[in-house]
Amino acid sequence: MTKIKNLLEHEVNTLVQESKEEGFRFVERLLNDYREGTNRFNKQGEALYGIYDEENDFVAVGGLNVDPSSAETGRVRRFYVKKEHRNEGIGTLLLKQIIFDARRSFNVLVLHTDTEKADHFYTSFGFTKGDRYPNATHYLDIS
Repeated sequence: MTKIKNLLEHEVNTLVQESKEEGFRFVERLLNDYREGTNRFNKQGEALYGIYDEENDFVAVGGLNVDPSSAETGRVRRFYVKKEHRNEGIGTLLLKQIIFDARRSFNVLVLHTDTEKADHFYTSFGFTKGDRYPNATHYLDIS
């Protein structure tokens, strides 16, 4: 796993393309927001991570932002694992790192997802599905 300092130095086009083919636009938004400077995961407590496979291909990405609703709340953002690498523990490794790092700066971790598979994945880590936090479908008390 790599903590990404500059996303533009990483080859993310295959991740963007595959996610778009699956109907997800958030990896493309990650890249666009990064290019435009609207979200570079560089505020206090924030981080962006990438995982490469044995062939040095970028196979997973996930970020941690300060949630706009509260400086004490972190938000899991732009979490994506390539199809061929799902169910190999990569997503687990990535989410565990995000949760670990989030504990240093936040009391609660939130996220938004609208797929059943992602719902099962996040609830298996203790996230609760609910509307307690604005624009979030799941939350986890990490204090």
